[in-house]
Amino acid sequence: MGTKYWEIFVSNFKGYANYLWHTVLNPSWGNFFYWLIGISLAVYALELLFPWRKNQPRIREDFWLDTFYMFFNVFIFSLVGYAALSSVVAEAFNDFLKNVFGVRNLVALNIATWPGWAQMLLLFLLRDFIHWNVHRLLHRSPWLWQFHKVHHSVQQMGYAAHLRYHFMENIVYRTIEYLPLAMLGFGIQDFIIVYLFALTIGHLNHANIYLPLGPLKYIFNNPQMHIWHHSKELPKGSYGVNYGISLSLWDYLFGTVWMPHDGRDIELGFPEVEKYPHGFLEQVVEPFKNKG
Repeated sequence: MGTKYWEIFVSNFKGYANYLWHTVLNPSWGNFFYWLIGISLAVYALELLFPWRKNQPRIREDFWLDTFYMFFNVFIFSLVGYAALSSVVAEAFNDFLKNVFGVRNLVALNIATWPGWAQMLLLFLLRDFIHWNVHRLLHRSPWLWQFHKVHHSVQQMGYAAHLRYHFMENIVYRTIEYLPLAMLGFGIQDFIIVYLFALTIGHLNHANIYLPLGPLKYIFNNPQMHIWHHSKELPKGSYGVNYGISLSLWDYLFGTVWMPHDGRDIELGFPEVEKYPHGFLEQVVEPFKNKG
């Protein structure tokens, strides 16, 4: 059995490395690597042309650090073993279900006959609701909050801050979303389309732009709402506010919205954020330190 899992690890490690190498060397319309770059450049152009905080530097504090985080979390972390290890864990979990409970197929609801748009809409809504709940958990669990602090250590907001987060968040989000999404049997192509849409919204939410949405603000997250999520000062007794990832809908439904006034120039971070490490390796190690 150990040999089986090792072969899965090696096969998926090589497979992801080959995929990434091919992706970088072969630009195309279906190439996620260049979609990430294109979306990032487009949103950055909006920041330069229409800055909301006009006194914020064009190359803001930690801009290059956040750019590195963006590529690390989306590509490099998977390359160094996460993609391969997650395949092993998924296979072991499937073997556990089969051997202990006799479950041979995780798919509980067959949506293959649904129209493509309906499948992707369900994936988008379900995934975003799962992520909203995970995001709340990152704030409420003292242990997980130590990892989420990396994201909240941003003191000047910009699009690339979207993907500044500790690698442990990848593990937490992917682990919790695995079972419900697997039970619906979504294909990888559907996931990529939804992910690109969510990526664009996430970039915009963190960007230094004013984005008037009108009534759509009650559905979609936006920079004017999300800036309050990063506020250094929160309502008394609150673990956090405005948890929405792509959708603000969940916050309005469950009463976690907080926007007391125009938050353009509010202080960002958390108490004593000034003492938090500013380097990538230091931030990766920081949550594992014994806080006494």
